[in-house]
Amino acid sequence: MTPLVLAHRGACWEAPENTLEAFELAIAEGADYVEFDVRARRGELVICHDPGPPDEVPTLEEVLAALTGRIGLCVEVKEEETTDAVLDALERHAVRPGELIVVSFQTGAVRRVAERRPELRCVLHTHEPEEAAGYWGIGFEEPAETDRIAAAQAAGLATTVFTVNDPERMLELAALGVTGIFTDRPALARRALQAAR
Repeated sequence: MTPLVLAHRGACWEAPENTLEAFELAIAEGADYVEFDVRARRGELVICHDPGPPDEVPTLEEVLAALTGRIGLCVEVKEEETTDAVLDALERHAVRPGELIVVSFQTGAVRRVAERRPELRCVLHTHEPEEAAGYWGIGFEEPAETDRIAAAQAAGLATTVFTVNDPERMLELAALGVTGIFTDRPALARRALQAAR
């Protein structure tokens, strides 16, 4: 099975990360999902990786309006306390479960998503497969260790790896049977993975 191409903060190798420009480019480059970071700013949910989002970043509402139904959405909850508000927004925009993956480093956020929307695919970013037990998947940061990937797969977890921009490494991970690869370069990933079929 070919891994999913998850455009990390959009196609941010060639466009500013977490912007509508990067997300549109990811669509054009054949990504399966766009991944983006959600934070709160003055009572509003916005798309930004780092704390203290500036004024010019897009809002979650803008991004959902632009992308829903056009590409899979991989939504990273950066702040646990925003989890319910993020889910509310996804429900307002009628994002279908099959087109959505919710990811987080925050165990409480992933737990809340699983409680409220058990049909959604949740990925916990951690190096410990047992911490992701009961969720759909696990996200390993590079360098992802082969034995941990195997242990997660043996436990029935979908396995994703971030962030991978080298085509040789993409092929190594594909050979290990990972479920998805987060990359800043979705066009490169698509070419590499298709050539390896």
